[in-house]
Amino acid sequence: MSKTVLVVIAALAAIVLAVHFADKATRLPAQVSAKVPATAVSAPAPDVTLKSLDDKNVSIADYKGKIVLVNFWATWCDPCRAEIPELIEMQEKYGPKGFTVLGVAMDEEGKKIVDPFVHKEHFDVKGKPSLMNYPILIGTDDAANKFGGLFGYPTSVLIGRDGKQIKRITGQINAEEISKAIESQL
Repeated sequence: MSKTVLVVIAALAAIVLAVHFADKATRLPAQVSAKVPATAVSAPAPDVTLKSLDDKNVSIADYKGKIVLVNFWATWCDPCRAEIPELIEMQEKYGPKGFTVLGVAMDEEGKKIVDPFVHKEHFDVKGKPSLMNYPILIGTDDAANKFGGLFGYPTSVLIGRDGKQIKRITGQINAEEISKAIESQL
């Protein structure tokens, strides 16, 4: 083989490794993310409008008067997938009381990968296979930046009825802790 071919192969291998490790760096496993402290914030929720899976514009402001858990996630993110059953349970339990989970999918491929995932992937919720039961929006880097940026997936922001951010969690949620925060707002 010529030197040029070897250099190209080495460069491609380096790129593949760099992408792999960069991807891993954005994920926080449950045991690590559980140690990341939830951060209380009091700023108003940013003015963000995103597309729903049925191509409608949805604004965070549309949910003013409700308690909203904005959950930035991705289909490829293992900690994100692990917390989905808890999010489904929260939506079932607190939805009738003025709460909603708002899933913001951050997959680079957008709707073409997220829509089939949402409509076909079942999650074990108390022994019952369940689909995601809360609104899913297609996220953008601009939306993530308006929320202060993301340091890993999942990242969740709890917003009160008044539209102010109450709590920010980087990594997988602690269902008991977030449930207490939600109940304090009901």
